[in-house]
Amino acid sequence: MGGEAPEPPYGVLGFRVVVRRPLLARERDPIGATPGVLDFFAWVGETAAMTDHDGESLSPHRIRVLYVTDLAYQARGRRYGDEDVFLSDRLRSDFDIALCHPKDAVVFMDSFDVVVVRNSGPVIHYQGHHDEFRSRALQAGIRVFNELTGKADMIGKQYLPDLYRAGYPVIPTVERLQDLDQLPPVVQYVAKPKYGADSVGLQFVEPDQLRGLSFEELLVQPRVDFDYEVSFYFVDRTFEYALYAPHAEQRWLLEPYEPTQADLSFAQRFIDWNDIEHGIQRVDACRTRDGGLLLVELEDLNPYLSLERVAPPVLDAFVRDMTSSIAALAGKSPASGPRSMPQSG
Repeated sequence: MGGEAPEPPYGVLGFRVVVRRPLLARERDPIGATPGVLDFFAWVGETAAMTDHDGESLSPHRIRVLYVTDLAYQARGRRYGDEDVFLSDRLRSDFDIALCHPKDAVVFMDSFDVVVVRNSGPVIHYQGHHDEFRSRALQAGIRVFNELTGKADMIGKQYLPDLYRAGYPVIPTVERLQDLDQLPPVVQYVAKPKYGADSVGLQFVEPDQLRGLSFEELLVQPRVDFDYEVSFYFVDRTFEYALYAPHAEQRWLLEPYEPTQADLSFAQRFIDWNDIEHGIQRVDACRTRDGGLLLVELEDLNPYLSLERVAPPVLDAFVRDMTSSIAALAGKSPASGPRSMPQSG
């Protein structure tokens, strides 16, 4: 009592929720993994004057970004929540930004200049919501980052057999029983769903089991013997950094990788093939025993970025380029320059 205003109700993940007016919510990191404070803005109802927690007015000219993420999603070897708490905080130097779950994106997207889809988890876990979001965003002309024009993982894995038939350096991939003879003879094969993610539905198959598979929504590849996996990260069509897993049995223990010009040409070929002008893409490849590279997948929907493995100067450049790309997509200039990452110690 004592004249204090009652606390507003709390919503999912402990964020304060107040409807029918703009709000500023200031709560501690809900996942308890990253120290500090997460500030975000959400607009519900009509636009009104706002101030941030320092008492400064929010410019009506700042770009409004809806940042779509599943902070609670548990992924083996990856910290989705940590990455998105950090990255969204860096972006709010230039944008008014609000976080929402992918199932809620349709409800809020009309109130924002750009919808940024980040670590939203495999869409197979919320396929109906994702299909509705994609359909409505395309119909309404919503600016989405990554743009919804992608031809790779964004719409399934059909691109893998398509690129293989077209002669691209891709792990041999077939989608039809009658094409099995196009695969090299190996001890074991991999069968994966066309619309799978995070190894969901993946199975290893012996050669004598191949003809018993149902090929309706399935792809088959040889289980390739390789030295290591390497990933190349791009903002728009600009290369940012590369990471690799030197130990195949620990594929999420990544280390910085210095690509050769041949490596960059390999990765750039797939970026140039895809139809995304604004967005983040990750080219995953494997280094074969003969020294070549083969595409494993082109992640153009919501690639995990492994930012905790990136050196501060590289990270600063990545955030700067991402900021510029979002601003260009919105058709506006960023409000200010990005902050530098604080140095530890």
